[in-house]
Amino acid sequence: MSLFIYTLRNIAGAIVTPPLVFLLVALGTTLYLKNKRIVTMQKIILGGSVNSTIELTLSQLVLGIIGGCVGSLILTSLGVVFNESSGIAYLLILSILLMFIKPRLICFAYSGAILGFISIIIKGMGQFYEQFWNNGFLVVDILYLGVFIGVFHIVEGILVMFDGDRGAVPVFTSKSGKILGGYALKRYWVLPISIMIALASNNPAIDYSSSLIQNPEWWPLIKTTSGLSLITSGIISILPFYTVLGYSSITFTRTKREKAISSGLYILFYGIVLIMVAQIARFGIIGEMLVIILMPFGHEFMLRIQAEDEEKRTPKFVSDEEGLIILEISSDSKVREFNVGIEDKLVSVNGKDVNSEAEVYSILKESLYNTVLEIKNFEGKLKKVEFRHSNNTRLGVLVVPRNVNEEDVIPVDDNNFKSVLSSIIDSDNNECEKNKVDKDR
Repeated sequence: MSLFIYTLRNIAGAIVTPPLVFLLVALGTTLYLKNKRIVTMQKIILGGSVNSTIELTLSQLVLGIIGGCVGSLILTSLGVVFNESSGIAYLLILSILLMFIKPRLICFAYSGAILGFISIIIKGMGQFYEQFWNNGFLVVDILYLGVFIGVFHIVEGILVMFDGDRGAVPVFTSKSGKILGGYALKRYWVLPISIMIALASNNPAIDYSSSLIQNPEWWPLIKTTSGLSLITSGIISILPFYTVLGYSSITFTRTKREKAISSGLYILFYGIVLIMVAQIARFGIIGEMLVIILMPFGHEFMLRIQAEDEEKRTPKFVSDEEGLIILEISSDSKVREFNVGIEDKLVSVNGKDVNSEAEVYSILKESLYNTVLEIKNFEGKLKKVEFRHSNNTRLGVLVVPRNVNEEDVIPVDDNNFKSVLSSIIDSDNNECEKNKVDKDR
């Protein structure tokens, strides 16, 4: 039991003790600013936010802490231990550097493959130059590396299933002459984690940030020659640090909740498979090379399967002659009081058919904002919703239009949020000026 207590104690230390607590504050601030931009985009697109900035940020931090605890306890139980000079901490640095090349490369599957490849090269050079092998710098146990990455993919999969749909932004595309509605999902979680490091008895870090533990009789669950050598010849210490897990996806064939659950299951399954595949590393350098190759390529294969599945499925949010399908509803929209939900269809407004959100407001203005919405739910049942709509506000309901004018299309660049935001604001301002001129006339 003391093994688990030491693990959790180190995670708690990372949360409340300098200097790691300052890193947590910095990462939390970064997430807050990212979430603030997401909420701003939701308000512009929808007329109201679906989530608050605080809600989005706290869920990432709180669930990240829980995920870090779970992942660390699993690693400790399995007996995943690294040499103090293995450079396992460089995994996060590599992930951040790869993220600048392409955001999805933040995944450990890619940085782990690079670190493992470097380790194998150094081991190979050690056969000819003894100083490389004796130094042990960046020489990491590939089996434990694979298990480490697999465990945190399991944690990531669970986080995605529980929290991956939060903060999703509605998006549109066109296919076969039809406008499709969908969601862009993007989430990050900050995880404080504890890793077992084999330290030399005279290492000063023992007195600074680590806790010495006694080995239980049943431990470790996963035994390797190098791992047992580290355990018997050194002092095992649990060291805390932070990592960031990220998830991004897009769907036009599922609800955001369905997509998060689907993606999470894929990621979780990949993590389980990687832990099993990592056992191949027991068979020498060839086995280690296979594990290193399968890390990124297995991850790419998982993403390809998801993409092909998305392509084969029927689009979910497509408006037809029957009505405009509802893609999103803001948290403060009045229609929520009448149990109107996503996937319902807006059949008419005040008895008139509509083709887009703009036509909805034109009809409401003519009726002095007295609102009668005819809604058909996903079961095909019709109901009327009557209320008084406030002047100069939006319904907080985003519908998928039947068609869009070409001049209203704004190209989206994932790496340039500000330009998209400015384009939307300019578009809204131009529309307001147009309405003002019409009113003056």
